[in-house]
Amino acid sequence: MGSRFLTALACTVAAFGVLTSAVSADAANDRFKKVLERGKLVVGVKADYKPWGFRDPSGKLVGMEVDLAKDVADTLGVKLELVPVQSSNRMQFLQQGKIDLMIATMSDRTDRRKIVGIVDPNYYTSGTNVLAKKGTVKKWADLTGKPVCGKQGAFYNKAISKRYKAKIVAFVGNAEAKQALRDGKCVAWVYDDSSIMADLASGDWNSYEMPLATEDDNPWGLAVPLKERDGIWGRFMAGMIYHWHSSGALLALEKKWGIQPTEYLKKMRQKFAFEHGHLK
Repeated sequence: MGSRFLTALACTVAAFGVLTSAVSADAANDRFKKVLERGKLVVGVKADYKPWGFRDPSGKLVGMEVDLAKDVADTLGVKLELVPVQSSNRMQFLQQGKIDLMIATMSDRTDRRKIVGIVDPNYYTSGTNVLAKKGTVKKWADLTGKPVCGKQGAFYNKAISKRYKAKIVAFVGNAEAKQALRDGKCVAWVYDDSSIMADLASGDWNSYEMPLATEDDNPWGLAVPLKERDGIWGRFMAGMIYHWHSSGALLALEKKWGIQPTEYLKKMRQKFAFEHGHLK
């Protein structure tokens, strides 16, 4: 194994001190072994969530989370296979063994931790907001009784529907939802604030805005199969996330992909770098 692999393991031990105990407890480690034996890592990522996971003009999957997946594969010294996933099937793909790892803009929720092995610490965060034509929405209450476009499988659909009595019109993909907004079928599109900011920065939505105060800030969690969360695979990924925070790698990727800097990443960088004497 290369030095990057050993560094990730060292980060795991330093941050959590539990790698040895996990192995000695005979935790399930089949997935980790399988990845190394076949020389390939299969990661589920988004294909329609720019700039975290999307297709470039040539059809290639690119984005911030794709870069994270590449870093994991490079650290392990294996090839990378990317599998496009949706919010509605990403956990099932992991359960069914179609992917080894899921890095797909998934909010960390208690119910989801019972289904897949969400690894600590979280690697990102976001909140709920809306994209709307300028001047049409000024407060959350303006959504009451109005059709609001949403993405199938997104947890905030139910929250906004219940809280503000909005009539959610859910679509399979983001492209369809946003086209419906352009076509006037919805007064707004409810989604992740970071993704909306990226859309607004693209120049394709100049007559639209994100007019509301973000609600329901939620950390994002990457996941391994549930039974391997406390084994080598889960602990290795914990070490990777720890390294991404302490080294400032996540902050650098935000800048690379034109994402508005988040306070969460700044705080996590300070926290982990300071704890281990890396802060400069």
